[in-house]
Amino acid sequence: MKFNLKFLIIALFICSISIAQNKGTISGVLTDKETNNEALPFANILIKGTNISTNTDIDGKYSLSVNPGDYTVIFSFVGYESVEKAVTVKANETTTVNQVLSSGGYTLKDVVVKSSTVNRQKESALLLEQKNAVDIKQTIGAQELSRKGVSDVAAAVAKTTGITKQEGTGNIFVRGLGDRYNSTTMNGLPMPSNDPEKKNINLDIFSTDIVEYVSIDKVYNSKLYGDFAGGNVDIISKDYKGDGFFKIEMGSNVNTNALAEDNFKLQKGTGSFGFSNPSIPSNSLTEYNYNTLQMDGKVPFAGSINLSGGKSFNVGEDGKLGFFATANYSNEYASIKDGSAKGGVNGAGVINKDFNSYTDMSYQTNATGLLNIGYKINSANKINFNTAYINTSTQSKEEYYGYIVDIADEGNGLIRRFNYEKNSLWINQLLGDHKLSDRSKLYWGTSYNLIDSSMPDRVQNILRNEPNGYVISTVSRPDNNRYFQELKEDELAVNAAVDYKFGKSSDDEYKGKITLGASGRIKSRDFEATQFNFQSNNDYRNFIVDPNNLDLFYNNTNLQNGYFDIYTFRGNAEVPNALDPQTYNGKQTIFGGFANTEYKFNKLTAVLGLRLESVVQDVEWDTQLGDVGDDQLSKIAFLPSLVMKYELNEKQNLRFGFSKTYTLPQFKERALFVYEEVLQVKVGNPYLYESDDYNLDIKWEMFPKSDELISLTAFGKYILNPMNEVTIASSSNDISYINTGDYGYVAGAEVEYRKQILSIDDNKKLTAGINASYLYSNQELNSEKVIEETDYQVDFTNSKSQFTGASDLLLNADLSYLTQWSNNEKSLNTTVAYSYFSDRINAIGTNGRGDLVDKAFGSLDFIAKTKLNKSLGLDLVVRNILNPKINRVQENASGDVNMLSYKKGMGISFKLNYTF
Repeated sequence: MKFNLKFLIIALFICSISIAQNKGTISGVLTDKETNNEALPFANILIKGTNISTNTDIDGKYSLSVNPGDYTVIFSFVGYESVEKAVTVKANETTTVNQVLSSGGYTLKDVVVKSSTVNRQKESALLLEQKNAVDIKQTIGAQELSRKGVSDVAAAVAKTTGITKQEGTGNIFVRGLGDRYNSTTMNGLPMPSNDPEKKNINLDIFSTDIVEYVSIDKVYNSKLYGDFAGGNVDIISKDYKGDGFFKIEMGSNVNTNALAEDNFKLQKGTGSFGFSNPSIPSNSLTEYNYNTLQMDGKVPFAGSINLSGGKSFNVGEDGKLGFFATANYSNEYASIKDGSAKGGVNGAGVINKDFNSYTDMSYQTNATGLLNIGYKINSANKINFNTAYINTSTQSKEEYYGYIVDIADEGNGLIRRFNYEKNSLWINQLLGDHKLSDRSKLYWGTSYNLIDSSMPDRVQNILRNEPNGYVISTVSRPDNNRYFQELKEDELAVNAAVDYKFGKSSDDEYKGKITLGASGRIKSRDFEATQFNFQSNNDYRNFIVDPNNLDLFYNNTNLQNGYFDIYTFRGNAEVPNALDPQTYNGKQTIFGGFANTEYKFNKLTAVLGLRLESVVQDVEWDTQLGDVGDDQLSKIAFLPSLVMKYELNEKQNLRFGFSKTYTLPQFKERALFVYEEVLQVKVGNPYLYESDDYNLDIKWEMFPKSDELISLTAFGKYILNPMNEVTIASSSNDISYINTGDYGYVAGAEVEYRKQILSIDDNKKLTAGINASYLYSNQELNSEKVIEETDYQVDFTNSKSQFTGASDLLLNADLSYLTQWSNNEKSLNTTVAYSYFSDRINAIGTNGRGDLVDKAFGSLDFIAKTKLNKSLGLDLVVRNILNPKINRVQENASGDVNMLSYKKGMGISFKLNYTF
């Protein structure tokens, strides 16, 4: 038996050697047609009908060992069209097969072209694009978004280095610079704002279902508009090129705070789907026809449904027509618990509003539809049409219990505010890409976008809890009011550019490229608001009311019987123009031309850019602050830029960027209109003007493997006449927007590290990522400058300050484990993600008050995504596991005063998806 076993082992060994010696080899090089046939690393090579596969190395080379025979080899790369090629392999011989891949149509004799079923969504593909690009940018694709359980674009960009999301909003801070310093585009074309107080659209209204990837430019180039200092977020919508598919996804979610509420109630009368839009009732000053003030109990379980599908068709010999569409509806309940709040705190620590209990219950909806039609006419011409409709709504009930000076001095006050906000955005884009010759290319785009943002019937009531029950506050007419606001904005934008290559080398590559282009945008905004104030008359100022059924007091019978009167800021029904709303209108035109020259000096590539822009911004208003007014801001901007990339070796780059840009004030910042919140009031400043910005970046990056990255960045910004939110001297301590000093600067460093810790046959992978940034900011605060340049009085507490929104330390980290089996039809991907930001200034202190500071906190999420088979998937996402206390303090010499404190609760969601 032992002899036979030994004999068998020897025989098998000899056979295996014999077989190995008789194998043949397929090898070659893959190149990229889109980059003058440079090597294409990390591409896929597969023997059709087998599991034999490999990837190209950093030089685009590959090699496969197979038995003699006839095979079909599939060459593919994410975002490029796959190629199948017939190959005959002979024993002990090497068959060389070199291949060129292209994102356009590429045909050869005996080659069958098929579209790749995915686009530039894969992390490795985006890293490769980042490595090869001259511009300094970051990207996050659909694969990474899915892995990290990201559901909206605001959360997506907050996962990248040096960017944080403002708590409770969809606004982001890039390198410590907030809304006014950033810009948002979709497929390179500008986007309108859905918020009258913001320059940029709230990014959390964009579901990642419509996103192929998100690109963040933190270094300026002349193709961008000059209103740039922090960064530009470009949302690239999905462009489908693959075989037909249809996918349905359903989910549910809960918030632990909302679930734990014994009495989750919101105002009655607002539709659950987020499309209702109540208007000012008829005879609004003489009859009470307003919506009820009663509340409905809610069961805080929410859900979502998403339908998506795509298909592409061959058209003629070279043409291809692709369709992608998605429709999504989701809702969500949330609740703030363990809350407290303060307002009107002066430098001595005296508090005008001190609420020991603060709650906020809310219900949000998001309905999104997107249609993308891509038509590749031939290998040289392609056009795309995108249209998207997004409707979001937020219904909330805020309640503040405690001390209100002159209203509830015994700490027995109640402020209740019902909010309902609805935003409808319609995006339309037409894009073209045309290869004019081997040396020239034309690309263009045009868009027309509409936004309708309304706050219909916001309600505020202030009450005092007396021994016999609650009474309505009558100290001031606006204490009890109903507020109607509407913003409509439209924007037309166009851009076009031509590339021309020059400097052909001996190896048929072009070293240089000149780009000439022009762009323009015309934006107009119409804003109007009317507030109806309910003033109780003398005989009913101590009338006992039920705070949960104020309809018993506020109704048409009591109005006619003289219990209360209704006023606008202009007066009551006896004033002829009492119903004329407060308005402001804005128009902004920006036209620019640019020229870029790119040249590759061996390992050094440089891009010198120049942009010239004409800017005109007009604002006019008719508000409660005085007569009709208007003001114009105009600017001719000369904006040079320089970007350089030096290839240290095949895996390392050194980059440099320098530019001059500017920052514009926004319509609402210059219009004399008052925005009233419970804890603060904001008013515009017509004397506000633009800032000029100088930007510097130096970056080193290394790509050890296709999905690994190490990078270090140092950056600096010098800003002339920076703008900030500050408290001005007024009876109500209003906040306004001011050019607070002659200069300010920001300096910092960023580090990013992505590492594959473990890999077993590509079926089991453990990966980790971390990015962090350290920031130092400083700016001059000059009270005399403010007094000279505006009608406002400001007394800064300090002579210097950090920039508002600037955290010294930002951190994002994630750990992911992927396992696949059954020929990759089944998989489980789990991720733990953590993010942290240190203290940051919310508003600059004045009149002896210290700065208003948002305190540091961290957030931990867990994501598990599984494919149960080829078609069926199940996802679990748990957010905010640590559920930290979120605090805002006012720094004072006598000690910090906690101005706002609450917990958000933990969010848990399940999703089930099926692909046909």
